[in-house]
Amino acid sequence: MDPRKERIKNGCLKILEGINSMSLVNLDDQQVHSLVMMREIARGVVDDRDRKVTKSDVITALRHSIEKMVCASRDIIQILSRMSFEGLDDQSMHLVMRMKEIANGVIDKQPRVAITRPDLLAEQVGFVDEGMRDSPVVESTKISNGYVPIGGAQSMTNEDEMLDVEHVLRFENGIDEVHESLLPCFQQFLLWPPDDCVTLEWVQDMMVILEQASQKMLPSEFCHIVPAILVDKLADAACSILCKEPNCVEINCQGEDSKVIVVGDVHGQFHDLMFLFKHAGVPSENRIYVFNGNYVDKGAWGIEVFLFLLAWKVLMPHRVYLLRGNHESRYCTARYGFKKEVWAKYGDQGEDVYNKFLACFKELPLASVIANCVYTTHGGLFRSIHAAPSQKPKRNKTHRVDLGSLAELSEVKRSFVDCPYEGPNILLSDVLWSRPSNRDGLRDNTGQKLGLLWGPDCTEAFLKQYNLKLIIRSHEGPDARAGRDDDFGDMLSGYSIDHDGESGRLYTLFSAPDYPQFGKRRYNNKGAYAVLKSPDFASPSFHSFKAAERPMVDPYFDFDANYMESSKLDSSQSASTSTLSAPQRFYSDGMRPEFDFGALGIYNAPGWRVELPDGSGGTQAVEVPRAPLAEGLPLPPNIQEPHKAAYEYLFELVAGLKHMIVTRETENRAPVSALRSRTRKREGKGNS
Repeated sequence: MDPRKERIKNGCLKILEGINSMSLVNLDDQQVHSLVMMREIARGVVDDRDRKVTKSDVITALRHSIEKMVCASRDIIQILSRMSFEGLDDQSMHLVMRMKEIANGVIDKQPRVAITRPDLLAEQVGFVDEGMRDSPVVESTKISNGYVPIGGAQSMTNEDEMLDVEHVLRFENGIDEVHESLLPCFQQFLLWPPDDCVTLEWVQDMMVILEQASQKMLPSEFCHIVPAILVDKLADAACSILCKEPNCVEINCQGEDSKVIVVGDVHGQFHDLMFLFKHAGVPSENRIYVFNGNYVDKGAWGIEVFLFLLAWKVLMPHRVYLLRGNHESRYCTARYGFKKEVWAKYGDQGEDVYNKFLACFKELPLASVIANCVYTTHGGLFRSIHAAPSQKPKRNKTHRVDLGSLAELSEVKRSFVDCPYEGPNILLSDVLWSRPSNRDGLRDNTGQKLGLLWGPDCTEAFLKQYNLKLIIRSHEGPDARAGRDDDFGDMLSGYSIDHDGESGRLYTLFSAPDYPQFGKRRYNNKGAYAVLKSPDFASPSFHSFKAAERPMVDPYFDFDANYMESSKLDSSQSASTSTLSAPQRFYSDGMRPEFDFGALGIYNAPGWRVELPDGSGGTQAVEVPRAPLAEGLPLPPNIQEPHKAAYEYLFELVAGLKHMIVTRETENRAPVSALRSRTRKREGKGNS
């Protein structure tokens, strides 16, 4: 054969193979039409067919692939109707039902779903044996995966694309431009790897699928994309790694080109996290990630954020470190939206999925030390266990609090779904809730129920004691800084220098731009991440970034209600609150219930502050302290949402009121007992 002709033929063969392996997800109709024609021309050269390719050839090729798909889908439905489902587990049953749904969609010419690997689906379901390898079922999986012959060659159709016959007929009628898509995009769903081995390819597929789902699917359909059984398996795989990590993980960086990327609060802003990964690079042997917590709440995609990070943790356990934030708790997730997000996306399975997430939160480490140089955590510094009192001090009373050590932090039991208010594990509350101050010393934060305030002297002492150069913490965004009366940075660039001493610096890092996602007040802030490079990890570089484009979506909680400022009724509203409609009713700051009783038609429900006499004829609002709950909430059988959440809320409130009353009685009884004792002593002396 002529060498020149041989080179042309080989080139066309490569073109043919290249087009057959292409993904056409983002192509318009005209581009698809052109590629089909190009493929037919290349096939003609390869097959030594010297003739002009017409529009009719293209239409015939497209029509043939559709007909093959429809025929194969009918065969699938017939085989499924004869199958016995005995012995199949939930995941296999789910896969079978999805296969039937796909086949019905093809027959109806309205396909709406697709799967990433149909051949794997058939293999996992377990009904394809050696005698069925050439059956229509197996042929159909090849069709859906991009192997349908068109005129003796392969089809362009792949797992993301199927064709509508009506669109092909419009081409046949002479319409050159079709505004509707020839190849509608189809949502995929994730399958857990059959060998329990998470690969880079699987994590990358997960990213693509979650991004597509967030753009095109309703929350109620999310459970079809990421089945509950996959959440269960992924969480278990991650927990088996996390539970072996100490409270403070040590990250040793080797190699001259190694770097560590520290990320602050993400708060369910999945698309911003994807931008961060694309901008900073994905985890690798020389690129380590440390996340400072607060993956969920306030944003609409907390599930996507946390699952994606868990997948990376399973894939690269020594290159991805996930620390716990204060929002990784039952209390915060019930108040700030994550619990509602789980229920919205998983429906009847919501409770099981939510409890699985809570169990995973408890396994997250609390801090990290990077290259013996940088300490990172979510909240900040913590008290000494040995110097801490066994109970919290009386209100408005101060006491000495000593700075804790890393040895004491290592002893903390982190298996609490909510932070304790007292006892030896109160360090868990400190490390997740504490905040820096410009005033020296370490003291209780009277502005909130948990955590401490620490000054520049404590930062200096901590850095000096452990020969560290930096502290990078998170916990505070622009909303928290806007309400503070100190000179700290406003966090609008995503980070600030809070303490700058002789031994090193304290930084606050926040990675959720355009925060909060919902609410009337948006700060238009940038997010940021910190890069620590070898060999000088003490000189971080901070990279600010703007918010990525994200879809419009309804919130899972009322942001403005949780941050409502004190409001007073004007003269026109001074009538009895019983005459006001639901939107007109107001709660003063801190009085609004954490549960939305409006769903039950109740608009004057009790909050966590009560009015008590102040001793001078007036009253004062007093915060009801959280009380440790007894194990096993006695819920009535078959109770459904939202009544179940309301019941839990009231149970916690009653427990808190009881705890407060008992504590106050004990405190009041002590001085009375002391007075009686002194009286008896004086009377005894007088009688002697």
